[in-house]
Amino acid sequence: MDENPNQRDGDALAGVRVLDFTSVMAGPFATRMLADLGAEVLKIESLEGDQVRARPPLRDGRSAYFGHLNAGKRSLACNLKSPEIRDLIHRLAASYDVVVENFRPGVMKRFGLDYETLAQINPRLIYCSISGYGQQGPKAHFPAYAPVIHAASGFDMVNLHYQDDANRPATSGIFVADVLGGTHAFGAIQTALYQRERTGAGQYIDLSMLEAMVGMLVFETQEAQFPGGPRRPLYTPLRTQDGFVMVAPTSPKNFEQLTEAVGHPEWRDDPRFRTNADRNANWATMLSLVEEWTIGRSSAEAEEVLSRHGVPCGRYREMDEVLADPQLAARGAMSRVEDAAGSYLVPNPPFTMSASRAQARSLVSELGEHGEAVLSGELGLDADAIAALRAKGQII
Repeated sequence: MDENPNQRDGDALAGVRVLDFTSVMAGPFATRMLADLGAEVLKIESLEGDQVRARPPLRDGRSAYFGHLNAGKRSLACNLKSPEIRDLIHRLAASYDVVVENFRPGVMKRFGLDYETLAQINPRLIYCSISGYGQQGPKAHFPAYAPVIHAASGFDMVNLHYQDDANRPATSGIFVADVLGGTHAFGAIQTALYQRERTGAGQYIDLSMLEAMVGMLVFETQEAQFPGGPRRPLYTPLRTQDGFVMVAPTSPKNFEQLTEAVGHPEWRDDPRFRTNADRNANWATMLSLVEEWTIGRSSAEAEEVLSRHGVPCGRYREMDEVLADPQLAARGAMSRVEDAAGSYLVPNPPFTMSASRAQARSLVSELGEHGEAVLSGELGLDADAIAALRAKGQII
């Protein structure tokens, strides 16, 4: 096996080997987090490659979007429909710890690479399937990408009900279901690895993006069962001279701090705002009064004054501002990765660990870059056998 400089013995998942059959976003997000913790991830791609390789932003034909999701992984590009390739993957599976896939239910079984088949080869294998609706149920085989799941989960309609001036659900552009599903898959795989340490046995994980989204709607799940109560307070952007600021005075102490910050201590005795219940009933009125103060100041000034008084707040920022944030820099929240077109920043996991790295690894593989090394180093194929596979169009 070729040495991978992105893994170190001190990494939390050092020695954990992952066969990654995922593409686009939810699955690659999960497996990149595994790579960030030091797992050795081998991305198994079609001969055409993960479709995100062609998505912008592109630099000299290389996608930074792809690299963001797949940093730290090696690449083997092959024809999964080939019985010859299937047999080689069976051999690989014998020495790997985890398989992750996000095909539509049934596809991996048609390839002969389903959990039941691979678990017979390797009973310690942890196998995670990520899909829109899960592996069972009347919608299991429906095609689903994140925007579809946002609609199906109730997320979009809940958000619409919170927008008093909107008459249709918001346009989708941020793929919450993919990131949330990938994060849950990452956590489930860690749990299964821990259980395997105690039992010696692997298991199957069936991850539903729909259920991940429904699980995020905590208050709304309960309100749907017990309707009729007062409307919950909504957090409205407040205008400033040059943008917007979010102000969230949720506790009694926050409210007192807010009245000091904006120079209106008399609000504490106003019957509309005297108690939490009063403030919740008159929340929109309270925020409109605060906006009379914020609109006379820049976003930066409003944030500084409010923060200095202890009021939870934040100015609305564009992404270029976020990437230059001293807070992120202080925590080492970003890492620089590099592909053949140059280097760029990607976020690390949102946690640090005192005894191991949680950090994006710089390797961004070309399509099929490690195929020959994997086939020779891990499976013992000689140069003639590899050349024959390539000549038949089975690998790149």
